[in-house]
Order: sequence, then structure tokens, then C-alpha cells
Amino acid sequence: MLDRLEMIRVFLAVADASSFRGAANQLSTSPQKVTRAVQELERLLAEPLFHRSTRQVRITDFGRELAIDARAAVDRFDKLFAAEDRGGDEVVAGRVGLTAPHAIGKLYLTRFLSELRQQHPQLRVDLSLDDELTDTVVSKIDIGIRVGTVRDRRFIARTVATVPLIVVASPALIASTGTPSNLVELKDMPLSLLQDRRSGRGWPWIFSNEESFTPEQSSFSCDDPETELEMVLQGAVFAQVPLYLAQPHLSQGSLVEVLPHLAPQPLDLVLYRTRPGPVPRRIRLVYEFLLKKLGDADLFPGGPLTVLGRFHAER
Repeated sequence: MLDRLEMIRVFLAVADASSFRGAANQLSTSPQKVTRAVQELERLLAEPLFHRSTRQVRITDFGRELAIDARAAVDRFDKLFAAEDRGGDEVVAGRVGLTAPHAIGKLYLTRFLSELRQQHPQLRVDLSLDDELTDTVVSKIDIGIRVGTVRDRRFIARTVATVPLIVVASPALIASTGTPSNLVELKDMPLSLLQDRRSGRGWPWIFSNEESFTPEQSSFSCDDPETELEMVLQGAVFAQVPLYLAQPHLSQGSLVEVLPHLAPQPLDLVLYRTRPGPVPRRIRLVYEFLLKKLGDADLFPGGPLTVLGRFHAER
């Protein structure tokens, strides 16, 4: 249960955002937790703080007066730690455990983390590359990046970008086979099958309108997305790959997207913290740094978010 100071902070965030979801986004927590905190504060004060409807949240007169006094009190409290915070900003040191999929780690995180290490040379990031959800206790993970939904309710998870899936081939292969115009024609092309590293089963190709298929007679199969992409670049096969993997080659003209009108709903790129409460400065620094980098479409190619800051695994 939140203490009274934390409830006041949540209340002020809702007052500023005029939205429970907006406050949750600002606090990196869940809308449900924000709602519970406000309800508990209303119970303690025996006064409603917000008028709620399906369309909007409006602060009450009582809530408006409380916000003025509460903000002044919180500001005075925060000043007690101002000197410590100023000193802590100069040097950020210590270990942060980070996990991410192989391709994202090799293609993007190495560049991002190199920049971060230049800014904070005493910061130590231990990066574990795994395409599946890592055992956070055994691997001592503080922050994770995953494609898809993170269902562990112990984590604070936030969608920072989307991951479009596209079907690609080399210009040479398309010149040889022609461009498929539908799924029936696509199935007759030389296709690649990406295998699950743990189960050995092939991942299905998915499309709009919930259509999908798993290539039955694949021309090539492997369990590594980058190796699969290399076969595509060599002109051997068609493959369905995430945009972040294909984008550099699409820009150079060495890959061509086919059947874009059948592209499925993009997957979520989720950044999560394994500690639901307050975290050390070094973890907060890395988390906010990655939030900014992965959310920048110029740095990490992805589709636009339909709802900014969607949450998938909250307490």
C-alpha cells in the first residue's frame, strides 16, 4: 500500500495531467495503481477529488484547494534532498543488468550504450541477449526490452514503439520469380522459416485479417533472424522480418517489401523494469535513456504508437 506522501504525489500527477492514464504515463506505473491511490486518498479525506466520466476527469473545488497546499508541502519535502540529488547527478556508477533480443542488442543497443558510457564512464551495463523472456533473478536483470507483451505482473512495462512485420526479398529474386500479389502466390515462392530456438518449431507468418501460415516446404530454415536476413540479401528466399532489421537494406535498395497491403498489426516494443517501486539512480538513468532512444523513429525504425505509453504489465 502506498504511504500518504506517495498518494499525494499521484494525486498531483492526475491534477496536472487531467487524466489517470496520463498520470500513469508520467509516473511509469499503471492506471489501476493511480486509480487505487486516488480512491484511497479520497477515503482518507472523506472528500471527492475528481469528477469522473467516460470522456474526462475534472478536479473538484476541494481537490483544487488541496493541490495548492499539497504542491507546496511536496516542494518543501523535496528540498530536503536537493543537495544530495545535485551531488548524485555528477557521478552515476554501478551495475545495471539489461536484457534484449539478439538483433536489437547488436544493431542498436551497442551504439546507444556506447553513447551512454561516454557520458557516464563509471556506469557498468551487463547486457544479456535473449529472444525469450530472461529469468530476471538468475541473470540479475534490472531492465528488459521485448517484442510483444510482457505478462509478468511484477514488472512495470511500457510500450515505447511498434514493430511492423514486413515480407521482403532481394531485387534479384523478385526479377526471377516475379512479385506475389496475394498469399496463394506467396506460398509458391521460395520461403524462409525462422525457428524458435527453444522448441525448434517454426514461427508462423502472420498477416492482416488474422490470416497466417507456416511454410510447409521452406527453402531455408534457421533459428537466427540475422542469418535468415543474410539469406534474403543473397537472393535465396522471401522472409517476413521486423522493420528494424530490414530498414537499412530497404533504404539502400538491397531489399524490396512485397504485399504491404497484407501487413499485420504491428507488434509492441516493450521496455520494462523488474523493480516496481523506487529504483536507484543508475537504473532510472538507463531506463529513461532507452525510453528516449527507442521511442525516436529516427534512431529506431518502427511504426507510430496509437496510444502513447501503453502499459502491459503493471502491479
